[in-house]
Amino acid sequence: MIEARNLDDLRYLIRFPDDYQPGMRCPVLLHIHGAGGRGTDLDRLKEAGAMAEAAKGNPALNPFIVVAPQCTSNSWFDCFERLLAFCEQIYSADYTDRTRFYLSGISMGGYTAYQLMMSRPALFTAAIICCGGGMYWNAARLKSIPLRIFHGMQDTAVYPEESIRMSAAINANGGNAQLCLFSDCKHDCWTRVYADPDHYAWLLTHRKEV
Repeated sequence: MIEARNLDDLRYLIRFPDDYQPGMRCPVLLHIHGAGGRGTDLDRLKEAGAMAEAAKGNPALNPFIVVAPQCTSNSWFDCFERLLAFCEQIYSADYTDRTRFYLSGISMGGYTAYQLMMSRPALFTAAIICCGGGMYWNAARLKSIPLRIFHGMQDTAVYPEESIRMSAAINANGGNAQLCLFSDCKHDCWTRVYADPDHYAWLLTHRKEV
């Protein structure tokens, strides 16, 4: 079941595994939505990305607690410090397995996810990013975080060069970024990515020391 919650005035959705019991610590997938999820209607978070697959009952997501905060501003960068504090609070929650704290983001949320990881690289175990971009000159900050990066080659909203440059810069700095470019895809590469159970299995292969 998906629950609506509020943490210091930041509203979010959370979905627990079917077998969850209080006191359990589970892998957490924190999903940062794109521009289409902005506003005050939390149901919009069920339309794309990890929370959409959770709402559909994708069994590959069942091991995870899925968390999706909502941006009520023009962009995540208007409330970035609040979002960063939210990430730290979810990381410290009594249900979070801190060795398996994963991040994902799409479009505007992809840009934001990169910045979250650059700001707090020690928090995150691995990440999935769709059609995002960021400060590739600061990519050394991401070298300890395995990434799967996806982009449509026909994307004119966020050009694929954004993902190409970021993945190349991460790997040039000793990181582990796997880049997948879809030749037949425009901006929405996320629908096929989040429906694919392989990506969730890949996340779970990664743990970090805490």
